[in-house]
Amino acid sequence: MSDDLTVLRADFPAYRIWREETPGRIRYVARSRHPGLNPFSVVTPDLGELRGALHSAPQTEAEEPPEFSPVQPNIARMYSYWLNGKDHYGSDRAAAEMVLEKFPEVAEVARANRAFLARAVRYVVSHGVSQFIDAGSGLPASPNVHETARAVNTGSRVVYVDRDLVVLAHARALLAPDDQVGVVAGDIRDPRSFLTGPALTEVIDATAPVCVLLGSVLHFLARAEADAAVAAFREWMAPGSYLVISAGTSTGVDPELIQRLRDAYAGTAPVTGRTASEIEAWFEGFTLVPPGLVDVHAWRPNLVAQPAPSRARILAGAGRKNATAPTRPA
Repeated sequence: MSDDLTVLRADFPAYRIWREETPGRIRYVARSRHPGLNPFSVVTPDLGELRGALHSAPQTEAEEPPEFSPVQPNIARMYSYWLNGKDHYGSDRAAAEMVLEKFPEVAEVARANRAFLARAVRYVVSHGVSQFIDAGSGLPASPNVHETARAVNTGSRVVYVDRDLVVLAHARALLAPDDQVGVVAGDIRDPRSFLTGPALTEVIDATAPVCVLLGSVLHFLARAEADAAVAAFREWMAPGSYLVISAGTSTGVDPELIQRLRDAYAGTAPVTGRTASEIEAWFEGFTLVPPGLVDVHAWRPNLVAQPAPSRARILAGAGRKNATAPTRPA
Protein backbone atom coordinates (compact mmCIF):
# COMPACT_ATOMS: atom_id res chain seq x y z
CA MET A 1 0.00 0.00 0.00
CA SER A 2 2.88 2.41 0.67
CA ASP A 3 4.05 1.84 -2.92
CA ASP A 4 0.58 2.82 -4.17
CA LEU A 5 0.77 6.02 -2.16
CA THR A 6 4.22 6.77 -3.57
CA VAL A 7 2.91 6.38 -7.11
CA LEU A 8 -0.13 8.52 -6.35
CA ARG A 9 2.03 11.29 -4.91
CA ALA A 10 4.22 11.19 -8.01
CA ASP A 11 1.17 11.37 -10.29
CA PHE A 12 -0.36 14.31 -8.42
CA PRO A 13 2.55 16.45 -7.12
CA ALA A 14 0.26 19.44 -6.52
CA TYR A 15 -1.30 17.56 -3.57
CA ARG A 16 -0.07 16.38 -0.19
CA ILE A 17 -1.39 12.84 0.14
CA TRP A 18 -1.29 10.70 3.27
CA ARG A 19 -2.96 7.80 5.04
CA GLU A 20 -4.74 8.25 8.39
CA GLU A 21 -5.39 5.28 10.63
CA THR A 22 -7.41 5.26 13.84
CA PRO A 23 -9.06 2.34 15.66
CA GLY A 24 -11.66 0.92 13.31
CA ARG A 25 -11.03 3.40 10.50
CA ILE A 26 -8.58 3.99 7.67
CA ARG A 27 -8.87 6.89 5.27
CA TYR A 28 -6.78 8.69 2.69
CA VAL A 29 -6.46 12.45 2.45
CA ALA A 30 -5.29 14.60 -0.46
CA ARG A 31 -4.87 18.32 0.16
CA SER A 32 -3.92 20.97 -2.36
CA ARG A 33 -0.52 22.61 -1.98
CA HIS A 34 -1.84 25.72 -3.75
CA PRO A 35 -4.79 27.82 -2.52
CA GLY A 36 -6.17 28.29 -6.04
CA LEU A 37 -6.29 24.61 -6.98
CA ASN A 38 -9.58 22.78 -7.15
CA PRO A 39 -10.53 20.58 -5.35
CA PHE A 40 -9.03 21.87 -2.13
CA SER A 41 -9.09 18.41 -0.62
CA VAL A 42 -10.42 14.88 -0.96
CA VAL A 43 -11.07 12.46 1.92
CA THR A 44 -12.03 8.83 1.28
CA PRO A 45 -11.42 5.33 2.73
CA ASP A 46 -10.75 4.02 -0.80
CA LEU A 47 -7.37 4.70 -2.44
CA GLY A 48 -8.82 3.96 -5.88
CA GLU A 49 -11.62 6.45 -5.29
CA LEU A 50 -9.03 9.04 -4.27
CA ARG A 51 -7.17 8.57 -7.53
CA GLY A 52 -10.40 8.80 -9.49
CA ALA A 53 -11.44 12.01 -7.74
CA LEU A 54 -8.10 13.69 -8.41
CA HIS A 55 -7.96 12.42 -11.97
CA SER A 56 -11.47 13.58 -12.88
CA ALA A 57 -11.33 16.90 -11.01
CA PRO A 58 -11.10 20.02 -13.18
CA GLN A 59 -7.86 21.11 -11.44
CA THR A 60 -8.84 24.71 -11.99
CA GLU A 61 -8.64 27.78 -9.82
CA ALA A 62 -11.09 27.92 -6.93
CA GLU A 63 -14.22 29.98 -7.32
CA GLU A 64 -14.03 33.65 -6.49
CA PRO A 65 -15.76 34.99 -3.38
CA PRO A 66 -19.41 35.74 -4.10
CA GLU A 67 -20.11 39.22 -5.41
CA PHE A 68 -22.49 41.47 -3.52
CA SER A 69 -26.08 41.02 -4.65
CA PRO A 70 -29.13 42.43 -2.82
CA VAL A 71 -31.46 40.20 -4.87
CA GLN A 72 -29.87 36.84 -4.03
CA PRO A 73 -30.32 35.50 -0.48
CA ASN A 74 -27.10 35.50 1.49
CA ILE A 75 -26.12 33.13 4.32
CA ALA A 76 -24.71 35.83 6.59
CA ARG A 77 -27.58 38.26 6.04
CA MET A 78 -30.26 35.59 6.65
CA TYR A 79 -28.50 34.67 9.88
CA SER A 80 -28.45 38.35 10.84
CA TYR A 81 -32.21 38.47 10.29
CA TRP A 82 -32.76 35.48 12.58
CA LEU A 83 -30.61 37.20 15.20
CA ASN A 84 -32.80 40.32 14.98
CA GLY A 85 -29.94 42.17 13.30
CA LYS A 86 -30.28 44.96 10.75
CA ASP A 87 -27.95 43.86 7.94
CA HIS A 88 -30.31 42.16 5.50
CA TYR A 89 -32.38 42.86 2.39
CA GLY A 90 -35.81 41.88 1.13
CA SER A 91 -34.46 38.76 -0.59
CA ASP A 92 -32.82 37.62 2.66
CA ARG A 93 -35.96 38.23 4.69
CA ALA A 94 -38.13 36.39 2.16
CA ALA A 95 -35.84 33.34 2.17
CA ALA A 96 -35.57 33.39 5.96
CA GLU A 97 -39.32 33.67 6.36
CA MET A 98 -39.83 30.75 3.97
CA VAL A 99 -38.01 28.62 6.54
CA LEU A 100 -39.71 30.20 9.57
CA GLU A 101 -43.17 29.71 8.09
CA LYS A 102 -43.00 25.98 8.84
CA PHE A 103 -40.16 25.94 11.36
CA PRO A 104 -40.30 29.10 13.51
CA GLU A 105 -37.92 27.52 16.02
CA VAL A 106 -35.00 28.05 13.60
CA ALA A 107 -34.65 31.67 14.74
CA GLU A 108 -34.57 30.58 18.38
CA VAL A 109 -31.91 27.97 17.64
CA ALA A 110 -29.84 30.58 15.77
CA ARG A 111 -29.94 32.87 18.80
CA ALA A 112 -29.10 29.94 21.08
CA ASN A 113 -26.09 29.23 18.86
CA ARG A 114 -24.86 32.79 19.25
CA ALA A 115 -25.24 32.55 23.02
CA PHE A 116 -23.34 29.25 23.04
CA LEU A 117 -20.38 30.82 21.24
CA ALA A 118 -20.21 33.59 23.84
CA ARG A 119 -20.26 31.06 26.68
CA ALA A 120 -17.57 28.99 24.97
CA VAL A 121 -15.34 32.03 24.51
CA ARG A 122 -15.67 32.96 28.18
CA TYR A 123 -14.88 29.37 29.18
CA VAL A 124 -11.77 29.23 27.01
CA VAL A 125 -10.41 32.57 28.24
CA SER A 126 -11.04 31.57 31.85
CA HIS A 127 -8.95 28.45 31.18
CA GLY A 128 -5.92 30.39 30.02
CA VAL A 129 -6.25 30.71 26.22
CA SER A 130 -6.65 34.29 25.04
CA GLN A 131 -6.18 34.19 21.27
CA PHE A 132 -9.00 33.28 18.89
CA ILE A 133 -9.67 32.62 15.23
CA ASP A 134 -13.34 33.09 14.35
CA ALA A 135 -13.48 31.18 11.05
CA GLY A 136 -16.50 31.95 8.89
CA SER A 137 -17.31 34.76 11.29
CA GLY A 138 -20.33 36.20 9.51
CA LEU A 139 -21.68 39.71 9.98
CA PRO A 140 -20.79 41.50 13.23
CA ALA A 141 -23.28 40.85 16.02
CA SER A 142 -22.57 42.38 19.42
CA PRO A 143 -21.13 41.15 21.64
CA ASN A 144 -18.52 40.00 19.15
CA VAL A 145 -15.76 37.55 20.01
CA HIS A 146 -13.15 40.15 20.94
CA GLU A 147 -15.67 41.99 23.15
CA THR A 148 -16.63 38.79 24.96
CA ALA A 149 -13.02 37.64 25.38
CA ARG A 150 -11.78 41.02 26.58
CA ALA A 151 -14.47 41.17 29.23
CA VAL A 152 -12.50 38.33 30.86
CA ASN A 153 -8.95 39.10 29.69
CA THR A 154 -8.27 42.57 28.29
CA GLY A 155 -5.23 41.26 26.41
CA SER A 156 -7.20 38.81 24.25
CA ARG A 157 -6.38 38.75 20.54
CA VAL A 158 -8.84 37.81 17.80
CA VAL A 159 -8.78 37.30 14.04
CA TYR A 160 -12.04 37.18 12.11
CA VAL A 161 -11.95 35.17 8.87
CA ASP A 162 -14.56 35.15 6.10
CA ARG A 163 -14.76 35.06 2.30
CA ASP A 164 -17.98 37.06 1.88
CA LEU A 165 -17.19 40.55 0.55
CA VAL A 166 -20.05 42.19 2.47
CA VAL A 167 -18.99 40.48 5.71
CA LEU A 168 -15.39 41.63 5.21
CA ALA A 169 -16.45 45.23 4.56
CA HIS A 170 -18.58 45.34 7.72
CA ALA A 171 -15.92 43.58 9.79
CA ARG A 172 -13.13 45.92 8.72
CA ALA A 173 -15.31 48.90 9.57
CA LEU A 174 -16.55 47.64 12.94
CA LEU A 175 -14.28 44.92 14.32
CA ALA A 176 -10.75 46.30 14.31
CA PRO A 177 -10.37 48.61 17.32
CA ASP A 178 -6.60 48.00 17.57
CA ASP A 179 -3.74 45.93 16.16
CA GLN A 180 -4.68 42.95 18.34
CA VAL A 181 -7.88 42.36 16.36
CA GLY A 182 -7.56 41.38 12.71
CA VAL A 183 -9.88 40.76 9.77
CA VAL A 184 -8.66 38.28 7.15
CA ALA A 185 -10.13 37.31 3.78
CA GLY A 186 -10.03 33.52 3.72
CA ASP A 187 -11.98 30.43 2.71
CA ILE A 188 -12.39 27.89 5.51
CA ARG A 189 -12.37 25.12 2.89
CA ASP A 190 -8.64 25.83 2.63
CA PRO A 191 -7.37 26.95 6.06
CA ARG A 192 -3.71 26.75 5.09
CA SER A 193 -4.23 29.56 2.60
CA PHE A 194 -4.63 32.04 5.48
CA LEU A 195 -3.22 30.37 8.61
CA THR A 196 0.36 31.16 7.60
CA GLY A 197 -0.32 34.58 6.07
CA PRO A 198 1.03 37.75 7.70
CA ALA A 199 -2.45 39.21 8.25
CA LEU A 200 -3.11 36.37 10.70
CA THR A 201 0.36 35.68 12.11
CA GLU A 202 0.83 39.34 13.06
CA VAL A 203 -1.98 38.81 15.60
CA ILE A 204 -1.95 35.07 16.37
CA ASP A 205 1.05 33.16 17.73
CA ALA A 206 0.74 29.68 16.21
CA THR A 207 3.27 28.21 18.63
CA ALA A 208 0.97 28.93 21.59
CA PRO A 209 -2.50 27.56 22.31
CA VAL A 210 -5.27 29.17 20.28
CA CYS A 211 -9.02 28.71 20.13
CA VAL A 212 -10.55 28.08 16.70
CA LEU A 213 -14.26 28.85 16.47
CA LEU A 214 -16.26 27.10 13.75
CA GLY A 215 -19.70 28.36 14.64
CA SER A 216 -22.58 27.23 12.45
CA VAL A 217 -20.48 27.11 9.27
CA LEU A 218 -19.45 23.50 8.62
CA HIS A 219 -22.93 22.44 7.52
CA PHE A 220 -22.54 24.86 4.58
CA LEU A 221 -19.68 22.76 3.19
CA ALA A 222 -19.72 19.49 1.30
CA ARG A 223 -18.86 16.50 3.49
CA ALA A 224 -15.31 16.03 2.24
CA GLU A 225 -14.60 19.76 2.41
CA ALA A 226 -15.81 20.03 6.00
CA ASP A 227 -13.81 16.98 7.11
CA ALA A 228 -10.65 18.25 5.45
CA ALA A 229 -11.07 21.78 6.82
CA VAL A 230 -11.43 20.55 10.41
CA ALA A 231 -8.47 18.19 9.95
CA ALA A 232 -6.32 21.09 8.73
CA PHE A 233 -7.19 23.23 11.76
CA ARG A 234 -6.57 20.30 14.13
CA GLU A 235 -3.16 19.67 12.61
CA TRP A 236 -2.14 23.32 12.78
CA MET A 237 -3.26 23.95 16.37
CA ALA A 238 -0.71 23.69 19.18
CA PRO A 239 -1.33 21.29 22.10
CA GLY A 240 -3.53 22.91 24.72
CA SER A 241 -5.57 24.69 22.03
CA TYR A 242 -9.36 24.62 21.98
CA LEU A 243 -11.63 23.71 19.07
CA VAL A 244 -15.19 25.04 19.34
CA ILE A 245 -17.75 23.72 16.88
CA SER A 246 -21.47 24.14 16.39
CA ALA A 247 -23.11 22.45 13.42
CA GLY A 248 -26.51 21.51 12.15
CA THR A 249 -27.31 17.86 12.57
CA SER A 250 -29.60 15.39 10.84
CA THR A 251 -29.97 13.42 14.09
CA GLY A 252 -33.44 14.03 15.49
CA VAL A 253 -34.24 16.69 12.89
CA ASP A 254 -37.27 16.84 10.62
CA PRO A 255 -35.99 16.02 7.08
CA GLU A 256 -38.38 18.63 5.68
CA LEU A 257 -36.43 21.33 7.54
CA ILE A 258 -33.18 20.31 5.87
CA GLN A 259 -34.88 20.46 2.48
CA ARG A 260 -36.37 23.89 3.24
CA LEU A 261 -32.92 25.17 4.18
CA ARG A 262 -31.50 23.76 0.95
CA ASP A 263 -34.22 25.51 -1.00
CA ALA A 264 -33.59 28.79 0.84
CA TYR A 265 -29.84 28.67 0.23
CA ALA A 266 -30.13 27.33 -3.34
CA GLY A 267 -27.35 28.75 -5.51
CA THR A 268 -25.51 30.05 -2.44
CA ALA A 269 -24.25 27.04 -0.50
CA PRO A 270 -24.98 23.37 0.12
CA VAL A 271 -26.69 22.35 3.36
CA THR A 272 -25.23 19.15 4.78
CA GLY A 273 -26.79 17.64 7.88
CA ARG A 274 -24.28 15.53 9.78
CA THR A 275 -25.11 12.86 12.32
CA ALA A 276 -24.16 13.42 15.96
CA SER A 277 -21.42 10.78 15.69
CA GLU A 278 -19.97 12.45 12.59
CA ILE A 279 -19.83 15.82 14.35
CA GLU A 280 -18.21 14.26 17.41
CA ALA A 281 -15.56 12.69 15.14
CA TRP A 282 -14.33 16.20 14.30
CA PHE A 283 -12.91 16.34 17.85
CA GLU A 284 -10.49 13.46 17.21
CA GLY A 285 -7.31 14.06 19.24
CA PHE A 286 -9.15 16.49 21.55
CA THR A 287 -10.73 15.99 24.96
CA LEU A 288 -14.31 17.22 24.98
CA VAL A 289 -15.18 19.71 27.69
CA PRO A 290 -18.14 18.52 29.80
CA PRO A 291 -20.99 18.13 28.99
CA GLY A 292 -19.58 16.94 25.67
CA LEU A 293 -21.48 17.29 22.39
CA VAL A 294 -24.99 18.56 23.14
CA ASP A 295 -27.66 20.89 21.78
CA VAL A 296 -26.42 24.48 21.73
CA HIS A 297 -28.77 25.59 24.49
CA ALA A 298 -27.56 22.76 26.77
CA TRP A 299 -23.82 23.52 26.65
CA ARG A 300 -23.00 24.93 30.10
CA PRO A 301 -26.18 27.08 30.13
CA ASN A 302 -26.53 30.19 32.22
CA LEU A 303 -30.16 29.39 33.01
CA VAL A 304 -31.66 26.30 34.60
CA ALA A 305 -34.81 26.40 32.45
CA GLN A 306 -34.50 24.55 29.15
CA PRO A 307 -36.40 25.35 25.94
CA ALA A 308 -39.05 22.98 24.61
CA PRO A 309 -37.96 20.16 22.29
CA SER A 310 -37.24 21.50 18.81
CA ARG A 311 -37.41 20.07 15.30
CA ALA A 312 -34.31 22.13 14.51
CA ARG A 313 -31.04 21.16 16.15
CA ILE A 314 -27.54 22.57 16.22
CA LEU A 315 -25.07 20.47 18.19
CA ALA A 316 -22.21 22.14 19.99
CA GLY A 317 -19.01 21.16 21.71
CA ALA A 318 -15.60 22.39 22.77
CA GLY A 319 -12.48 20.26 22.93
CA ARG A 320 -8.93 20.77 24.18
CA LYS A 321 -6.10 19.41 22.05
CA ASN A 322 -4.23 16.64 23.82
CA ALA A 323 -0.49 17.03 24.33
CA THR A 324 0.05 13.60 22.80
CA ALA A 325 -2.13 14.20 19.73
CA PRO A 326 -0.36 12.96 16.58
CA THR A 327 0.89 15.47 14.04
CA ARG A 328 0.74 15.26 10.27
CA PRO A 329 3.76 15.21 7.97
CA ALA A 330 4.94 18.58 6.69
